[in-house]
Amino acid sequence: MPSTKTVDLAAHPLTKWQGPLGLPDFASIGDDDFSSVFDAALKAHEAEIDAIAGNKDAPTIENTLAALELAGEPLDHVSSIFWCRAGAHTNDAIQALEREISPKMSRHFSAISMNEKLFARIDDLYQRRETLKLDAETLRVLEKTWKGFVRSGAKLDADGKKRLANISEELSSLGTTFGQNVLADERDWALFLDEADLAGLPDFVKSSMAEAAETRGQKGRYAVTLSRSIYEPFTTFSERRDLRESAFRAFTMRGQNGGASDNTAVVRDMLKLRAEKARLLGYASFAALKLDDTMAKTPKAVHDLLDPVWEKALEKAAADQKELERLATKAGSNEKFAAWDWRFYQEKLRAEKFAFDEAELKPYLQLDRIIDACFDVATKLFGITFEEKKGIAAWHPDARVFVVKNADGSERGLFLADYFARSSKRSGAWMSALKSGYKLGDGSKPVIYNVMNFAKPPAGEAALLSVDEAKTLFHEFGHALHGMLTDVTWPSVAGTSVSRDFVELPSQLYEHWLTVPAVLEKHALHVKTGKPMPKSLLDKMLAARTFGAGFATVEFTASALIDMAYHARPDAPAEPLRFEAETLEKLDMPDTIAMRHRTPHFGHIFSGDGYSAGYYSYMWSEVLDADAFAAFEETGDPFNPALAERLRKNIYAAGGSKDPEELYTAFRGKMPSPEAMMVKRGLL
Repeated sequence: MPSTKTVDLAAHPLTKWQGPLGLPDFASIGDDDFSSVFDAALKAHEAEIDAIAGNKDAPTIENTLAALELAGEPLDHVSSIFWCRAGAHTNDAIQALEREISPKMSRHFSAISMNEKLFARIDDLYQRRETLKLDAETLRVLEKTWKGFVRSGAKLDADGKKRLANISEELSSLGTTFGQNVLADERDWALFLDEADLAGLPDFVKSSMAEAAETRGQKGRYAVTLSRSIYEPFTTFSERRDLRESAFRAFTMRGQNGGASDNTAVVRDMLKLRAEKARLLGYASFAALKLDDTMAKTPKAVHDLLDPVWEKALEKAAADQKELERLATKAGSNEKFAAWDWRFYQEKLRAEKFAFDEAELKPYLQLDRIIDACFDVATKLFGITFEEKKGIAAWHPDARVFVVKNADGSERGLFLADYFARSSKRSGAWMSALKSGYKLGDGSKPVIYNVMNFAKPPAGEAALLSVDEAKTLFHEFGHALHGMLTDVTWPSVAGTSVSRDFVELPSQLYEHWLTVPAVLEKHALHVKTGKPMPKSLLDKMLAARTFGAGFATVEFTASALIDMAYHARPDAPAEPLRFEAETLEKLDMPDTIAMRHRTPHFGHIFSGDGYSAGYYSYMWSEVLDADAFAAFEETGDPFNPALAERLRKNIYAAGGSKDPEELYTAFRGKMPSPEAMMVKRGLL
């Protein structure tokens, strides 16, 4: 139902940001504000689009392309706040709004894509593009805009347009439902334990579990939750095999528990609609549609990368499993080795091979110190600095605000970060923007944020990270730098607006600096003594970097292959979960390893459209990042100034202003082969 409230978009706190540092005044925004502001902002954007489409003057870059890019600022503002809240701090009211707003937004943008007068003006410019003497970035934006209209149905007949708009609207609603169902399962499940059940658990795990139990009203007890920050260390260290099994089964069954939160039918419907969408637009499959404007281009190219990696990963995992079974037998277990045993015995094997375990590292990986390390590396590479501003309200009291400054002291933008898990936050870790940075029109400074799900420590204690969590922090901060360092004119190619298989390069590349010895020596300080990590422990940690590569590569690549199997077909499987099982059987998937993301909770590909037919992108980008960091290693200096400047200019600052291959080659001089990535993973 449209809201009947009258809204002044020029003054409302959702659209006119007048809080400290130019942020929204979050304290004055109520959940019941969103609906009426969305309605007003959608109408205002519609009027702007009608004015551009109905302009009697001949189309120019200024009156058509630039006008289109700059239209809808109030809608951008309210949307960015709303989607931030929907992911990072939701509630029943926000979730109800999400179900209302998702299809409404889909309808709105479908109407723009299918506006015949508007497309005629874009098409006019596109057909004359060689005569317009455009700079390279503007030409690329024009070409991408034209192609975006065509891929959104601009050339379909009236019936085709109507059907495509309906499909997009249905997919939007289903994606919202999928994500909310997974969140409900994660929120509603907890395994409450007592002191007697905690055998094998290090203090940091107990501390996180005690905090989780207290927030669920069970003070004095301990809770295993389905947040990875608790689930993974619990299944790594708990000596109680029965409890590891309970946690494993709950984790892998998210979204498949029957009842209102079951995603089985949601997935089936989404796959059918995606296949129909691809057919309508003239593509052989949904994967062919999604890959059309990526570096990979085709499903075959994706398989050319994934298939050889899969074979090597299976070999490595089989060899690893034999060692783990040996350890289990030695420990007196006569049970058949199972998926809930893998992390537990892998950790024991690590201790045997490298004479240390994860629990030894954790006291050296304090969250605040690793945040400082992220900032310090950015300063060394790119000259930017970060200054925290206390007492500024964001969407939740845990969210922190930092001013980002250039080397000359001028303000570059803002960075916000929300690090701790809570029941109002979806799982995982991500980067997004409240505002992108660009120069068109009056320009805009970037306001970028990271969201994590680290276990919150009890009051007064430092939050400690695992090595994987520290990598996640660096990874998401790499995405944030892609947004903060952007130096482009056009909003549509700013920051992370690049092809899906290029977007993970800045994030995955940044992870490498976490394990640069000089960074760890400075920032990996013991939580109690303040002393740096001993060189012997640092050396062991670095030596163990490829340990467990079989498990890690199998669980990831299985998910990527299932994603492609679903989407490279011309039609959808009638029973997706049976199809998942049959596909894994054909792939010889070990029954002792679970996919990193099983279908019913595979949010990357079903909670929206983001990584559908695109989960391979992480590995595609890994080929690039292994080669890119090798450039620094070849110079002997991980902060080589000339190389850092080329990296800034061609990767972090360039956004989508040029073709990704052109940008990468400008940085590295060549395109890479997968061998460096496979060596880095310990598969060759």
